[in-house]
Amino acid sequence: MSDRIGRRGLIVYGMITQAIAIWWILIGTAFWWWTIGAVLLGVGTAMVYPTLQAALGDVAHPTWRASSMGVYRFWRDSGYAFGALFAGLLTDMLNINWAIGLVAIFPLIAGINLYFRMSETLKQPSKS
Repeated sequence: MSDRIGRRGLIVYGMITQAIAIWWILIGTAFWWWTIGAVLLGVGTAMVYPTLQAALGDVAHPTWRASSMGVYRFWRDSGYAFGALFAGLLTDMLNINWAIGLVAIFPLIAGINLYFRMSETLKQPSKS
């Protein structure tokens, strides 16, 4: 999809969708509500994850592309560990609802930041 419509929009709106989905799950009180939230979270994640890798491939020089993907994956995967520690600390200091709600702020801030700072990385073929 990102090869057709571009990378920026999928990344920006996917991050914002993830934040909204987390809050949706947090305020839900019924199974169907949580199901909708889980679907939204899956859609947002599907918009972001493969598209970030495609955008990285767009901007990395071919001789460094594999290494840049390794660096990206290292920081992405270490974010899971640091995020779990951070969420645990927040839960201990506040409670689980506050921790989840505050964690949802990160993809929201990232999406808003990228809206203003990211350029489209997909190069459109020149029409001759």
